[in-house]
Amino acid sequence: MEIWINPDCSKCRSALSVLDAESADYTVRRYLDDPPGEQELRDVLARLGLEPWDITRTGEPVAGDLGLSGWPRTPESRERWIGALAAHPVLIQRPIITADDGQAVVGRSEDAVRSLLPRR
Repeated sequence: MEIWINPDCSKCRSALSVLDAESADYTVRRYLDDPPGEQELRDVLARLGLEPWDITRTGEPVAGDLGLSGWPRTPESRERWIGALAAHPVLIQRPIITADDGQAVVGRSEDAVRSLLPRR
């Protein structure tokens, strides 16, 4: 599995702690240094079953600069949102964990992180 993190984020550090405690096999991706492109975002959104606005950190200063609060959340505006996330990865909610079996989750809680781990 792969986990997209910002090392300064407490939720990311907590998710890593859960994965480590469970001896999970994972790869860390510092998504601010290695941002996903638009197609990768589309793929991850499909795996998450979410829309781009669902994983957008609207409290970030760049969100205000872009005026995201006024953007429509419609199928017609979906690509605009994806473009903004690709251009400004700081807007992407974290951590996002993608499992090898195709599942994915925004791992902001211990339960969410554990939901991707194999049952013992």
